[in-house]
Amino acid sequence: MKPSERHDKWADGDRYEPYVGRWSRRVAQPFLDWLAVPQDRDWLDVGCGTGALSGTILERAKPRSLTGVDPSPGFVEYSKARLGSERARFEVGDAQSLALAAGSVDAVVSGLVLNFVPQPARAVAEMRRVARPGGVIGAYVWDYAERMELMRCFWDAAVALDPAALDLDEGSRFPICRPEPLAQLFAEAGLQRVETRAIDVPTVFRDFDDYWKPFLGGQGPAPGYALSLDEARRGALRDRLHSRLPISQDGSIQLMARAWAVRGEAAR
Repeated sequence: MKPSERHDKWADGDRYEPYVGRWSRRVAQPFLDWLAVPQDRDWLDVGCGTGALSGTILERAKPRSLTGVDPSPGFVEYSKARLGSERARFEVGDAQSLALAAGSVDAVVSGLVLNFVPQPARAVAEMRRVARPGGVIGAYVWDYAERMELMRCFWDAAVALDPAALDLDEGSRFPICRPEPLAQLFAEAGLQRVETRAIDVPTVFRDFDDYWKPFLGGQGPAPGYALSLDEARRGALRDRLHSRLPISQDGSIQLMARAWAVRGEAAR
């Protein structure tokens, strides 16, 4: 196992939600508005996780059907329990080898997933394969290197205390999370009318504990790194963050989260 993969754990929906799920939902709304897929269509959510994007599709896009696929059995069960219905089903599966027939859905989307897939080009090729002619394919990822501030602040503090943490920092690990490589990825998969855009959403924490506690849930690289530290080193990281975050007089912390989104269309 590579050092950078050591903390990429995705299993517990209840712990993932306060860390990332709550902010992913805010990105999902403008993302779906941008895709502009008509109602009563068949959707596939690749890497559905805890259902942040799937739930928003059900609420806003009014799909005829929705299939969510994720490699984590724990996340699939979480989504089933909260969103499963006659219209929505959730299955364990691999983004690089989708168990759907070619040309079987109208819209294929993926939220916060492509950078974690070992072969993202293969995943996008699969997304294109299962889309009907003229179907919409879209994805979004965090701008880890710059404006996903809750994580950027964490890693800047971690690296200042432990330079080896740079190898785990998503901003260093995932150069794909920029508009140019995302557009190239979609274009090389044969998609047409490829576009990218930034989606910025506020991430307001009521106090420092609301910011810090999700990092103790162990779901994802940064929380996994935090839990790998001994008590003294974790305490030093906590104190450094507390001293550097923009904490308002009322105790709240107002940060910004930027996602880069990309969309394209399957050839007709």
